[in-house]
Amino acid sequence: MNTNDANCYVEGATSFAESLELKDGFEERACREGLFGLGESFIAGEWTSERLDEKLYRVISEQGSQMSRYNLPLIKYLLLERVLNLQKGRRAYEVGIRHYDLGNDLFSAMLDRSMSYTCGLWDGANTLDEAQEAKLERLCKCLDLTPGMRVLDIGCGFGNFAYYAATKYGVSVVGLTISQEQSKIARQRCAGLPVEIIEQDYAKYSGTFDRIVSIEMIEAVGRKNLPGYFDFARRCLIPGGRFALQVISGESFKRGSSPALDQYLVWLVKNIFPNGYLPNLAELMQPSSHGFVLQDMTNFGDDYERTLQAWRSNFESAWPSLQSKYGEPFRRMWNYYLCGCMACFRAKLVHLYQITYVKTAKD
Repeated sequence: MNTNDANCYVEGATSFAESLELKDGFEERACREGLFGLGESFIAGEWTSERLDEKLYRVISEQGSQMSRYNLPLIKYLLLERVLNLQKGRRAYEVGIRHYDLGNDLFSAMLDRSMSYTCGLWDGANTLDEAQEAKLERLCKCLDLTPGMRVLDIGCGFGNFAYYAATKYGVSVVGLTISQEQSKIARQRCAGLPVEIIEQDYAKYSGTFDRIVSIEMIEAVGRKNLPGYFDFARRCLIPGGRFALQVISGESFKRGSSPALDQYLVWLVKNIFPNGYLPNLAELMQPSSHGFVLQDMTNFGDDYERTLQAWRSNFESAWPSLQSKYGEPFRRMWNYYLCGCMACFRAKLVHLYQITYVKTAKD
């Protein structure tokens, strides 16, 4: 342990203890494990807060730079990621089983009527329903959809984009998902439309399409698989076709990244999104060497905090009907997830982009 780390344990522990009112004995762990340790302790009921998102934002803003850059949970994650491809083969389905298949009762209570589990676009919107429709409309405009086009939706979720694009723009859609529960609702919603929902890992699929969309699915692809993901999109797209990507991005797990963000992301990987990874800006520029030209890029990360607030409000309102199935530790875990994400977006540690790529004429 170097001198700076030792000072962190002493000074940081005092700050954490005062700001979070932690039980005796947890102060050192809070400093040593940062937002990871705070999350584990919050689930266990060792501390609480009426304004959890604000409390975590203060921790990130005021103590984030004092946190130890490397701690045991982060080191374990980095070593595991180096040795294994955490998102390949059977591991690609783990996030579907552990997260998206938690229960459609949970997601239908938390999300809007279209069950869009991605950020809404709040410019001019007053409700979550309006924000999600505005997001879908913007993606359709980015894709420049016309009737009769064939569209691939990589990570189609509950079928919200497929339904919207098929009904409003007259296109046919193939939606890929690794979640059994999502595919059930997507098929029910899109019954009678030119929509096919396939429960399959994208890496094992092949086809040819005029357009491709992927809305916050790339975060489950993994660092090692990003080149293959963009190669897959190129192979499936006709020359001149458009690829619209909505993506959460962050500078993480590397020299110079925020210790607070790295620690929180390791907590998310353990508890919420197994094997997840946020692409950084350099990685999102890679398609220029994979047969794509970047045509448009818009950042509306500020809208995610408002989306998360709406989800949390819906979740808390519905909790009496969910409590017997999920239990209090789950409620605390879910609140730490939603509020931690709010804090990270508010602190500008993560961003939300809509990017439009165009495939070059030559394959």
